[in-house]
Amino acid sequence: MNKIYRTWSLMSASWQLFKEDKKILVLPLMSGLSCLAVIAAFAIPLFVTGNWRPPGHDSDQMRKVLYYGTLFVFYYCNYFVIVFFNAALISCVMTRMCGGQPSIAEGLKTAGARLPLIAGWALIAATVGLILRVIEDRSDKIGRIVAGLLGMGWTVVTYFVVPIMVVERRNPFSALKESTVLLKRTWGEQLVGGFSFGAIFGLLALPAMLLVVGVCFTGNPVAMGAGIGFAILYIIVLALIQSALQSIFQTAVYLYARNNEVPAGFQEELLRNAVVARG
Repeated sequence: MNKIYRTWSLMSASWQLFKEDKKILVLPLMSGLSCLAVIAAFAIPLFVTGNWRPPGHDSDQMRKVLYYGTLFVFYYCNYFVIVFFNAALISCVMTRMCGGQPSIAEGLKTAGARLPLIAGWALIAATVGLILRVIEDRSDKIGRIVAGLLGMGWTVVTYFVVPIMVVERRNPFSALKESTVLLKRTWGEQLVGGFSFGAIFGLLALPAMLLVVGVCFTGNPVAMGAGIGFAILYIIVLALIQSALQSIFQTAVYLYARNNEVPAGFQEELLRNAVVARG
């Protein structure tokens, strides 16, 4: 119950800031559309050629090299898009938290000015992502467990990388090191996990799922089409808001960790307890 209360309170604080700049939803929308374009650019050729299936243990070496090489390029392009728009979003949030008036154009301009840093970080993230995928493919059950644990650890130590690159203009390796230092200095040997926006938004998505089930029982094609369409639109908007609120929270936690500064609307106790000890 404490975790749910803490998560809801953090979401509420993030929501109050979001209401002042609803236009920032454009950035996660652009990110989502760009990611769909990247997926289509890779998925369509792979589907047409029939090379979308992962290589088996008995596949020849060239087949594995081509598959994982293509996967690496896909990871790189996808990470680049996500980090670019996340950097633009964090820039807008940072401007608002510092008392300024953010604009989408300024956010994109800030992200554009950090393209070399973003490209470098996308390269690192894609490399780690590929390594985790190879580990997962090597052994179905054990590989998934090991890759999952390593992935969780990687998510923790990289939590502040993008804010650091945006605000401090540090190179990816320096940002990664500083992200780890900030976590340890502020919260010690702990794990970012005292909040779970995903769980709350999962609950908020339940009405859409219930709506789909309900209209399917009617047997009316018009009602089914309208209901499913509304449910999809609802979930898309929900996902965009979740992305915006998470970036707002990430920026608030970064400011707290870096400068011991509590942004307006947030409580120090909530930020201090946003990270909880293992066990």
